Amino acid sequence: MSKKQDSQPKQRSLAWRVFHFLGSMEFAITMLITLAIASVIGTVLQQNQPYPDYVIKFGPFWFEVFESLGLYDVYSALWFLTILTLLVVSTSVCVIRHTPSMFKDMFNLRTHVQLKSLRSMHHRANWQQSPGLEQSAEDISEQLKQQGFRTRITDKGDDKLVSAMRGGMNRLGYILTHVAIIVICVGGLLDGNLPLKVAEWQGRIAIETRDLPLSDIPKQSRLPVGPQAFRGSVSIPEGRAASVVYLPMRDGYLVQNLPFTIEVEEFRIEHYATGQPKSFESDLVVHDPEREQPLEQTISVNHPLIYKGYAIYQASFGDGGSELTIDAWPLFAGQPEPTELNTKVFETRQMRWGEQEMQLEVTGFRPFNINPDPTEDDPRNVTNYGPSIQFKLRRETGEALEYENYMSPVQRKGRDFFLSGVRGSPAEEFAYLHIPADENGSIDGFIRFLHDLHDEDVVADTAAEMKDETLSSLQSEEDLVLGDSLQQTLQTLVSMFVGGGFGEVRDFIEQTLPEAERDTLAPAYLAMLREMLGRIYFDGLDLQPDELVTDARIQFMQDAIDAVGSLPRYGSPVYLSLNDYTHIESTGLQIARSPGKSTVYLGCAFLVVGVFLLFYLPQRRFWVWLSREQDKTQVYLAGMTNRNPRDFDNYFDQINSLLQSRRNSAGD
Repeated sequence: MSKKQDSQPKQRSLAWRVFHFLGSMEFAITMLITLAIASVIGTVLQQNQPYPDYVIKFGPFWFEVFESLGLYDVYSALWFLTILTLLVVSTSVCVIRHTPSMFKDMFNLRTHVQLKSLRSMHHRANWQQSPGLEQSAEDISEQLKQQGFRTRITDKGDDKLVSAMRGGMNRLGYILTHVAIIVICVGGLLDGNLPLKVAEWQGRIAIETRDLPLSDIPKQSRLPVGPQAFRGSVSIPEGRAASVVYLPMRDGYLVQNLPFTIEVEEFRIEHYATGQPKSFESDLVVHDPEREQPLEQTISVNHPLIYKGYAIYQASFGDGGSELTIDAWPLFAGQPEPTELNTKVFETRQMRWGEQEMQLEVTGFRPFNINPDPTEDDPRNVTNYGPSIQFKLRRETGEALEYENYMSPVQRKGRDFFLSGVRGSPAEEFAYLHIPADENGSIDGFIRFLHDLHDEDVVADTAAEMKDETLSSLQSEEDLVLGDSLQQTLQTLVSMFVGGGFGEVRDFIEQTLPEAERDTLAPAYLAMLREMLGRIYFDGLDLQPDELVTDARIQFMQDAIDAVGSLPRYGSPVYLSLNDYTHIESTGLQIARSPGKSTVYLGCAFLVVGVFLLFYLPQRRFWVWLSREQDKTQVYLAGMTNRNPRDFDNYFDQINSLLQSRRNSAGD
């Protein structure tokens, strides 16, 4: 009964099985593959971008899926840190289990082999030689030592065994590569902000999602100076300073305090002819209470400032709050003169234009715009179109349109236009309104014409004049009624055109005219409208009787009519024209602190040394068994290696020839 029980497999405890499972190669490889896949995702999918960008790119459904998986911040996701921790545990268990045997194997010459085992090895040879057993063992041991082997002579009864090993440090390579994985993963955990995740779960910190001034950001969204890892950014205008950095966190941010203040003395940028940035750099002054004098240094792309473990990179540039003088030209009735606004980039203010109240948000300014010239076939021919401003007009409902207005006229087909782009979202391309510049290069001529179209008295007088010329020979009462109807129709056509462009006029024609008469009367209505528009324009010029109507003025009138017809789709009650500016540039700095960086570097050093030992220092073993046969010494040679068996074929032949050459010389 007891023998039966002894023959049964030994029952292992749960702890023992878990310990060996965590240290198994299968588990470690699974963790490595998962980390590799996660790293690919983190490389392909740009990390820590504003959430609206991801919504635009993937759509609401997939945005929610990817957000729930933590793919927008892979390297700080809980599942990624968990896998990293499991890999550390698995590799540590593997090292604990195998290191003792590895160290033993590094120095063990394996003197317990038997002759039978040597004869069964793939690499083997045998011969006889004349010297005595003792002398032969000493000679062979000495020759192997000269080849870099550690040797030991062991008595095997009446026989002798010479055991030799070279490359024992190969096993140290195994240990170092595994320790390297542990050290690198620990460095990754140190930089993985795991304490920050824990603090967020505990409610000690809260991600801020509102766009608030720094002074209004709550304490729960601020991180104190400490040993934690972080990577964030801050934009500092020239002549300004900052002592915080903003950390992007999912759909919001946190504010990380710095132990010093960074001041930007000057920002410089150079451009290629195409307008692309060539190089940019910033002159920084670091004010640290622990220093007697501030630290001054210039940084540029790929040349950061490393100070107290904080890496300060030159990452980007932008506007630092340029001061702008803008003329707001009304596009509605009752106010022909512009209103001057003194504002700056990133400023928001409530404005009332006519009956509309809107919020003006100045979002950007560019001192120059170098774009391909549309009049040229070669896209490499570029033109500087001058300064432009970017802004949003937000209605009370929260909806906003984004605009881009150029300061100077842009030439199109030999004529000058003021360009104003408009779009409903960043995902759309700008649609441009072309406002013709008058003969003085100003917008005044267009605004004067638009104001006349809005002036009911001017429109009524022009309609009456046109009616009288059309019905001058008719005097009956019915003719007078017809004349009043014609005048009213002309005024209505102009009013509809100003309010909705040619589209609204066409809708009016289709809805009011009988279908049988539509093809005949529709061209007449449009011709009367154009005649009215032309009369209003030329009457507003106050031409002298002997002054000729030039082709340029006729072309301007046609361009102005096209622009007025596009205004209903423009969506703004005013046209904002940049009059003057003071450009203030801002440097974008990325500041990072990586306490685990040195740990990762140490792990990389271990990995390099370990891989070198594993692949370039193979472990090679030889055994030489010597026995007496009559008056000769019988020699049995065997060898083995743990790497590159084909290379070992030649090496074994070399050692075999070397040892047998000693036999021949001794025999001579």
